[in-house]
Amino acid sequence: MKVILTEDLRGSGKRGETIEVKEGFGRNFLIPKGLALPATEGNIKKAENIIKERIAKKERDLKTAADIKIKLEEITLNMKKKAGIDGKLFGSITNKDVAEAVKTTLSFEIDKKDVKIKEPIKVTGLHEIEIHLEQGITANVKVEVENED
Repeated sequence: MKVILTEDLRGSGKRGETIEVKEGFGRNFLIPKGLALPATEGNIKKAENIIKERIAKKERDLKTAADIKIKLEEITLNMKKKAGIDGKLFGSITNKDVAEAVKTTLSFEIDKKDVKIKEPIKVTGLHEIEIHLEQGITANVKVEVENED
């Protein structure tokens, strides 16, 4: 029996793919749970449209990420934290702090998990960090940490 997957199914295929499954598995499990549709002519066309839309969305996301990368690399994020006389911070600059600074500066929200800080930022000065935007697109961002008065 041929079915079109409506969800990613580990070990079988990705959403929108047409796969061959055993009759009972398709009729008794996949179709009733909404994980697949029978591979009729109309459903196949619908699946092709879904795949085209997914590819177009991925291309738009990559283009947007490239534009944001350019903007991020042009600016320097200024952050203020309390520090001692020698410039050591009371605490450190975290991924969350950087994500919030990007949000306030560029009005673009990034996930704190996408911010990669090689070593904890515990002193004032200029630091460089990486922000992962999309697959294969990473921005190197300058962060200026200053003493909060």
